[in-house]
Amino acid sequence: MPMTPLAVVDAAAAFAVAGTDADAFAVFGSEAAVGSGCTVLIADSGDDLKLSGVRSRDTFALLEPMPGMVATRLWDAHPRPIHLFGRLPEGMIYLGTGRLSRGGPNRESPQEIHECLLRLDSPLDFQVLDRVRPPTPPTHVPGVQWLDLVRSDPTAALRQFVQGWHPRTADHERTAAPPSLAVPAALDELYRLAEGRHHLLGVQNSIHRPADLSLDDQGRLRFGYENQGGFYWALDPAEDDPTVWTVEPPDHAFAEREPLSGFLLQFTLSEAVMSAPYQAWSGHIPTPMAEPLTTILARVPLKTWMWSWYSASFYVAPGLVAEITETEEQSWIRMGATHRSVLRPLADLHIQWSTFDG
Repeated sequence: MPMTPLAVVDAAAAFAVAGTDADAFAVFGSEAAVGSGCTVLIADSGDDLKLSGVRSRDTFALLEPMPGMVATRLWDAHPRPIHLFGRLPEGMIYLGTGRLSRGGPNRESPQEIHECLLRLDSPLDFQVLDRVRPPTPPTHVPGVQWLDLVRSDPTAALRQFVQGWHPRTADHERTAAPPSLAVPAALDELYRLAEGRHHLLGVQNSIHRPADLSLDDQGRLRFGYENQGGFYWALDPAEDDPTVWTVEPPDHAFAEREPLSGFLLQFTLSEAVMSAPYQAWSGHIPTPMAEPLTTILARVPLKTWMWSWYSASFYVAPGLVAEITETEEQSWIRMGATHRSVLRPLADLHIQWSTFDG
């Protein structure tokens, strides 16, 4: 039966959309009905990243374990309509149709999908989003007091940022091997801070683990690398706060504008964005469109870094880090936050977001 957007119906009517031949399944915080002509997904209202459900105005997530029939349908080469509902106290609200935007078969069991994000064909209004994903207050928002230390002691600023953004677990024990080669003090401090903080050495690009350090053919210490192997980071281990070199094999090397102590803070801020549970990204937008954001955030007083051809700067607010690549004509924004509520006010800035978890 056809559904009117935002109509509230009972469970029987919602499942009936899948047809009388549909098979029903539970999918880790939601329910699915797979019929011959379409699929129905019903998510419980709430905001728990460990459960399936509505993530944002345009994203619906399904988490494994996922029944094989559901995975097969979603991963089908000939997709059929997927109808999405949210469960409210008064009934099931129809959210419209969606399609698979990201997902992949489980390597150990190809009939299962290990990750699945659906993109709604029509984004929800925030008023509707708040009904199916009710706002919750943050329990902890890291501060930005560390900014006062950046100019005088970047390593101390790094330490204070990490302790606020990446709290250690209570049962943490020291397990890492000592560095295989001598390292400058700033890198040694990063290794110390990384104990019990598995994201700290990188989720996009990476710092080598202490036992994996090596020297390149120029005698420089190779201490980090790009995720696709396009370049690596190197330094002179004899210096106290050495220049960092971005090396593109076989023979291109570019000096970073910040020495190691500032560079490691930049690296840590960038990886904090990439590993944050809540994110907001823009495509390439006119630089004036980004100005309302940069005026309300505090700029981290470091020079731009080589990772984006010397055009990326960092801006912060409590619980938020923004990496903004800027030219005279265009900007590109990547933001990470520790809680949705930090991002939500930024929805009013009229920036064209490609991803917005607020």
